[in-house]
Amino acid sequence: MLHGVDVSAYQTSFDTAGLDFVLIKATEGRSYVNPRLKGQTERAREAGCVVGFYHFLWPGDISEQAEYFVSRTPERAGDLLAVDWEQTGEGTRASNADKDRFIRAVKRLRPDHRVLLYCNRHFWLNHDTTSYAGDGLWIADHVAAGRPRVKAPWRIHQFTDHPLDRDLADFPSREAMREWAGG
Repeated sequence: MLHGVDVSAYQTSFDTAGLDFVLIKATEGRSYVNPRLKGQTERAREAGCVVGFYHFLWPGDISEQAEYFVSRTPERAGDLLAVDWEQTGEGTRASNADKDRFIRAVKRLRPDHRVLLYCNRHFWLNHDTTSYAGDGLWIADHVAAGRPRVKAPWRIHQFTDHPLDRDLADFPSREAMREWAGG
C-alpha cells in the first residue's frame, strides 16, 4: 500500500516526507480554481510523488464543468484525474447521472489519463445506482487504513481527515501506480 494525502486551498503547506502520491483540488463548479494549485503541484512533483487533480462537482452544467476542469488542470502524462461527488455547502448534490456524465466527459477530453470517482461511503451505498467509477474508486471511509467498508474494488482509500486527509492506494509501488496512471 502507498501513502498519500489529498489537499485543497485550506492547506497552506504540507509535508511530503513518506508520501507516494498527492491529490490536489483543482476546481469546483464553473468558477473556482484552487489559488494554491500551482505551488501544491510543484511541491508534490519535486518530492517525486504521483500527482492527481480533482474537481468538486456541482449539479448541472456537466459538460461545462468537465471542460472547465481540464482547461485549468495541469496536463502531464501519468497524472490522475478525479471527480469529487458529495453534498455541496448548499445541501445539494449532483445526481448519479451527472456523476457518470462528468467522468465520461473528462475521459473524452483527456483520453490518456485515468479518471477516478471520489465519494464517501454513504454516497457510494445510498446515492450511487450504477457503480460507475471510471477507472477506479477513491472511497472515503474513516476506519482502519486500507479496510474501507465497501465490497466494490477500490484503488484509493481516504481513511482520516485529521489533521490532513490521509489516503492509501492499493498499489505495490510508486512505480506501479505511476505506470497504471499512465494508461
